[in-house]
Amino acid sequence: MTKPAFTPVSASRRLMREARSAALATLDAGTGMPFATLVTVAGAADGAPLLLLSDLAAHTRNLKADPRASLLFDERGPGAILPGDPLTGARVTLTGRMERLAEPAEARRRFLARHPEAEGYAGFRDFAFYRMAVETGHLVAGFGRIVDLKAADLLLDLAEAGEIVGAETEILEHLNADHADALALYATRLAGAPDGAWRAIGSDPEGLDLALDTPAGTLVRRIAYPEPIRHTGPLRAVLKKLADTARSG
Repeated sequence: MTKPAFTPVSASRRLMREARSAALATLDAGTGMPFATLVTVAGAADGAPLLLLSDLAAHTRNLKADPRASLLFDERGPGAILPGDPLTGARVTLTGRMERLAEPAEARRRFLARHPEAEGYAGFRDFAFYRMAVETGHLVAGFGRIVDLKAADLLLDLAEAGEIVGAETEILEHLNADHADALALYATRLAGAPDGAWRAIGSDPEGLDLALDTPAGTLVRRIAYPEPIRHTGPLRAVLKKLADTARSG
């Protein structure tokens, strides 16, 4: 496996795409003091964080009073297999405003693909989907790798990418039904992940998100494309090239 070159943008986007949970900081509606909780997360097609929150939760009441919030994505989150000092792992902090989604169908689909266990309560009346309107980011990825980022660095520009974004469900169904072996190759050879029954849970112009259920929790790994793909036509060739690279590695 050849490790890709480090860039703050790619490192931050990978952390966001691979995360299943994050620390959410809100402002207490009564005192104005910072209030941190743990939440499950997914990502929109452009990478913006998606959350499923209960109206009964303290953090949701806080957001209704003041939508400003922060999310911390930690490389050493649940399911991570990383020994040693927890401060050696990469992490990125986002700031922005949480927006309750009036039409959450797309968010629901992407969230439940990453968190199928939430299917049982996602439709409850007191639950709703939220999207963070990202404003800034702060990456800490090791010595000399502390970088402030803008929203444009963290989110993918989906201009002219409507075709491949709209084909996500079809792409995932095809890969999971017909190319399970290739998905395992991507995860093990390209992402250094353990072997197992990997499945594709997300597709966007920059890459694939893969998941593996283990006794310790669900692992998610990001497989980035060499270049963004904005149309379905070139996708097959890119996936084949990735598989060939994985086999030769």
